[in-house]
Amino acid sequence: MVSNNSAAPPPIQDFDAWLSGFQQTTVWIELGVLALCVGMAWGLGALLRRALNMQQEGSSILFGRQVIDGVLFPVLLLTLAYVARSALAQQVPLAVFKVAIPVLVSLVVIRFGVKVLQAAFSSAPWVRVMERTISWLAWGFMVLWVSGLLPIVLEEMEQITWKMGASTVSLRTLIEGALTAGAMLIVTLWISAALEARLLKSAIGGDLSLRKALSNATRAILMFLGLIVALSAVGIDLTALSVLGGAVGVGIGFGLQKLAANYVSGFVILAERSMRIGDNVRVDNFEGRITDITTRYTLIRSAAGRESIVPNEMLITNRVENLSLADPKVWQSTVVSVGYDSDVDAVRRLLVEAALAQPRVLREPAPSAALSAFGADGLEFTLGYWIADPENGQLNLRSDINLAVLAALRMHGIEIPYPQRVVHMRPTS
Repeated sequence: MVSNNSAAPPPIQDFDAWLSGFQQTTVWIELGVLALCVGMAWGLGALLRRALNMQQEGSSILFGRQVIDGVLFPVLLLTLAYVARSALAQQVPLAVFKVAIPVLVSLVVIRFGVKVLQAAFSSAPWVRVMERTISWLAWGFMVLWVSGLLPIVLEEMEQITWKMGASTVSLRTLIEGALTAGAMLIVTLWISAALEARLLKSAIGGDLSLRKALSNATRAILMFLGLIVALSAVGIDLTALSVLGGAVGVGIGFGLQKLAANYVSGFVILAERSMRIGDNVRVDNFEGRITDITTRYTLIRSAAGRESIVPNEMLITNRVENLSLADPKVWQSTVVSVGYDSDVDAVRRLLVEAALAQPRVLREPAPSAALSAFGADGLEFTLGYWIADPENGQLNLRSDINLAVLAALRMHGIEIPYPQRVVHMRPTS
């Protein structure tokens, strides 16, 4: 919570004197020093990007995709501007820096909040709303700060009070508490996002799933600790939350059973690694590759491009076929019918050659062609083969093999029979 006597840069009390300051030649000195600060901040940011090898890092909160795109650049510029203002205050009357410092503070707050939310919740639809909210609050605070209205507004908020049980709460206390809680949550999200990026970097297979579990657990713990610290900073007695904790426990036990089961199941799946990110699974007649495992649900993407959101409890309680747990190879087959007068050995050889012509088909185990049935219209052969990359699509490979089989059979004059039916007509008496 912000103290009533907290030190803040002096606001502009006399606008006439401030405006007249822009007519003095010292303004050019301030502008020159500010431009020098911008150049130094850009140079320091570029040096740090090269030193830490962050040129291609687009997800970093401090650096971003460009030198000025992250949080580091406005922080460096604000620091240099503070130093320059302190040095110039003893030499010339300030006019430019009285506005530049509040603007830079607002820019740091906006950039930090937006970048953290984008890193922590990249696909959430409400992130854009929160970004606009942070921007409006920061710029509004800047306007009140520069204009000198901030102390007056805070004093008026202090007068608006109401009773909450045995204590009296003011509007200022609530707003400062909400801002403190928001700042603490953003800091904890920043720490958890940095840990997640470090843990998941260059991780694959089972190692990726284990690190994902650690990342989710770390984020939950940090957010809980951040909320507790924020409530303590506001002045809320945490012992009063024991009743609330008991009520939440009862709610989880009765009304939130499914939600709690999904969260527990998510940690169980990630911990025991029975299913890992990248595995091909079949759940409830839906087959696809696991692309993400969160604490509540698992995302499965089929070869056709469709995505299924499966609650984690279903993966624990129902039967799941993991096609990649024992062996990542997948067996496929296609059925071909030829005429009864065809050379069986030649047909089998052509089918195997058509499969081997595709680079995705494994040589070991080798493809095989078998006479699987005597059909009504011809001999039915089943061509079976193994692939190791089902995530790259299965229907496209089957189509390529079928086209190769069709071309080979036509080239060698082997007939593909058409369905034939004999109709007997009874003579009418």
